[in-house]
Amino acid sequence: MEICVIGGGIVGLATAWYLKQDGHDVTLVEARAGVGMGTSYANGGQLSYRYIAPLADPDVLAKIPAWMLRSDAPVRFRPAFDPEQWRWLLGFLQACNQRDLRYSVAALLPLSLYSKRLIGDLVDARVFDFQWRRNGKLVVHRSEESFAAARRLLDTQPELASEQRAIDAEACLGVEPALARMAPNLRGGIHTPGEEVGDCLALCRGFEQALAAGERPVQVLLGEAVEQIETAGGRLQAVVTASRRLTPDACVVASGVDAGKLLKPLGVTVPIYPLKGYSISPPVREDGGVPSVSITDYQRKIVYARIGNRLRVAGMADIVGFDTSVKAARIGTLVNETRENFGDALDYGDLAEWAGLRPATPTGRPIVGAAPVAGLWLNLGQGALGFTLAAGCGRVLADRIAGRQPAVPDEPFSLSAALQGAPEIPPGSR
Repeated sequence: MEICVIGGGIVGLATAWYLKQDGHDVTLVEARAGVGMGTSYANGGQLSYRYIAPLADPDVLAKIPAWMLRSDAPVRFRPAFDPEQWRWLLGFLQACNQRDLRYSVAALLPLSLYSKRLIGDLVDARVFDFQWRRNGKLVVHRSEESFAAARRLLDTQPELASEQRAIDAEACLGVEPALARMAPNLRGGIHTPGEEVGDCLALCRGFEQALAAGERPVQVLLGEAVEQIETAGGRLQAVVTASRRLTPDACVVASGVDAGKLLKPLGVTVPIYPLKGYSISPPVREDGGVPSVSITDYQRKIVYARIGNRLRVAGMADIVGFDTSVKAARIGTLVNETRENFGDALDYGDLAEWAGLRPATPTGRPIVGAAPVAGLWLNLGQGALGFTLAAGCGRVLADRIAGRQPAVPDEPFSLSAALQGAPEIPPGSR
């Protein structure tokens, strides 16, 4: 088939890769001048396969009122006269309960572990160089309450418990000595030795090169925004940019936060809204002074990942619409936290500041599957887990397009599931 993929971030590129592997003729259309220039550009860098708990968490819900009063809060909200924003917020609040949380974790885990296997295949093939390491991950907790909640969640998920362990503050230092400055405030952590790290932008560029090589090279159209998806009789007809009209047999929309405006004229509603995140990537001055293990500070909602000779520091979730500007105050919070935890082990004169919009669903579960228009497919809403889930989502969608049963359950990622609450029975329980 001739298939058009809209979106040149990590999700769109992974989708194009697996479609090419299946022998399709693929055209990838990206509005920006290069691949990976949006949310994939400087994300957290963590390939966090077993720590996939969504933002929609009762523990987070309880903290939101206090966060609204703080300028350095992990989550900030700027209300707007935007019905989409309020619909998303309502869905998010409804998802902040234990039943939905357990369902989402149970649904995401098989997809995430499948993605890990696929990334491993890419690493083993030695085609892609993206600073990949299996360095482990430590989620640290500053409160007894959150640490206890993390242990309870671990107890309810045997698949997680087999690869993760809850450890006290002293053991956290044993895993990562660079946390010495943070130690007085730690109550414990969840350690996952098998987690990984990599440079998402480098993988995007690696995909671009690999897609252009070999048989059936993918045509990558950069700097071309899709203006319209044409349909007739409930079926895909064309994908239109300012300079051309493509008539593929199928189209995959993988354009992140920009997808809604393309799909709305078709009568297709996707519950996706931007969660704005920030990052800095200062160079490392002292190897022993920064963590080698990936760190997530649960209370601060900040992640630390060593990528080459830089430390990627990322975090925040600003619900402020489609504003991509880099706010000095938010960057300042990241710098202050990093200085407090790692002192002068980093060069703060070269921060490589960045802000990006994560395409999030209220539940944290992506939308991967058919749209209610024949020939139109969706691969959207991975949120903060885009790097982690991209390979799995791309392979699952390629399987569905080919008429194959995916290797993991994908019912929780359908559009209809995204528009409904969690069912009473978690996936895989029967």
